[in-house]
Amino acid sequence: MPTVAFYTLGCKVNFYDTEAIWQLFKNEGYEQVDFESTADVYLINTCTVTNTGDKKSRQIIRRAVRRNPDAVIAVTGCYAQTSPAEIMAIEGVDLVIGTQDREKIMTFVNQIQGDRQPVNAVRNIMKTRDFEELDVPDFSERTRAFLKIQEGCNNFCTFCIIPWSRGLSRSRAPQSVLDQAKQLVASGYKEIVLTGIHTGGYGDDMENYNLTSLLWDLDKVEGLERIRISSIEASQIDDAMIDVLNRSGKMCRHLHIPLQAGEDAVLKRMRRKYTTAEFAAKIKRLHEAMPGVAITTDVIVGFPGETEEMFENGFRFMEELKFAEMHVFPYSKRTGTPAARMDEQVDEEVKNERVHKLIDLSEKMQLAYAEQYVGQVLDVIPERDYKGAPGTGLVMGYTDNYIQVVFNGSESLIGKLCRVKITEAGVNECRGKLVRVLDELPAEGSETELNSFVPQRPEAIRA
Repeated sequence: MPTVAFYTLGCKVNFYDTEAIWQLFKNEGYEQVDFESTADVYLINTCTVTNTGDKKSRQIIRRAVRRNPDAVIAVTGCYAQTSPAEIMAIEGVDLVIGTQDREKIMTFVNQIQGDRQPVNAVRNIMKTRDFEELDVPDFSERTRAFLKIQEGCNNFCTFCIIPWSRGLSRSRAPQSVLDQAKQLVASGYKEIVLTGIHTGGYGDDMENYNLTSLLWDLDKVEGLERIRISSIEASQIDDAMIDVLNRSGKMCRHLHIPLQAGEDAVLKRMRRKYTTAEFAAKIKRLHEAMPGVAITTDVIVGFPGETEEMFENGFRFMEELKFAEMHVFPYSKRTGTPAARMDEQVDEEVKNERVHKLIDLSEKMQLAYAEQYVGQVLDVIPERDYKGAPGTGLVMGYTDNYIQVVFNGSESLIGKLCRVKITEAGVNECRGKLVRVLDELPAEGSETELNSFVPQRPEAIRA
């Protein structure tokens, strides 16, 4: 049986794409082996979001060449799309294919195994207008499935290279999304995470159909318990979106909404499409529509021109918004972007100091958010044994509002919808006690206790 090994760098979309490419190899009779093993084919899915991503990608490519010089070395992903010649110049690389035409990988691999002639299969991504459908019918996690619905981005933020590596926004056909969702539910998945490069931009290239329309259609899929959006921009949350978030019983009370900066002057230099006042207004509306919603965010620290006063203003703004968690990144120059050419670049030590301040703030807000739920009963779908170690008598899973909960239970609970009473709050995880498995009969007297804790949604918030 031929073997293939994968190495994925970068974002969750890249990991989805790797899973999809693995399906192509599996259908051809390949066995997947560890990347550090000897394999017949090595596929490296690269990242180019920072210059460091490019460097790490080159290191991994060379590691694969050293591991087995006779193997087919295939490189895909964002770095492959933007710099194919640079990658082809690495001795031992056989195939470079960017962020399109991945369905042709097996044809290229078979061709190269026959004639050993390197292939540069990268085309101009900016001319691509169709969504490339690559399904993933099964994931290593048994409870949560990712479903890619969108590709590319039209925003062209000054710090970001991604539109040039992924192209303009393209949406997957609605019926195709629904068919795949039904297939995933039939395979046993209770939660689907909608993902893409710019997920909230779904439908931008369609007439009279957008992400809100898709959410209502997914709400009708029988057997689907949870719908989670991987990320959405504040500017894309309108009244219709808030209505579906409020009224659909399947929408998770968790939204990841990138802020990037808490100061208007910085947002303008970033070419973001909102002000802090507009962002705050959206967050307020969401809290009204979905009481208890966990709103997480991304923040870039030390963007060119960010003064100490601007940083402090942003710090106070984030503190007021009470995020459930912040992902904090120091600004990193990306060659080829307008921000890399801007004056007033911030000193690295200053950046690091600011990063640590915001990480400390994030941890305080994360703990404060979790502490609200001590004593409440929440729905948890266990994903695995605690710390991946069977026999501990503990399992770990997430609530719909993305609190990680560890509670008493065996591996048999994995994938089942459980109601768990939160007993202790922590920054990264909470502890709980199993009250009931929803598809089993409740213990005597537990239903009364349960009903007293389950949070109820208010009437729909209207525009």
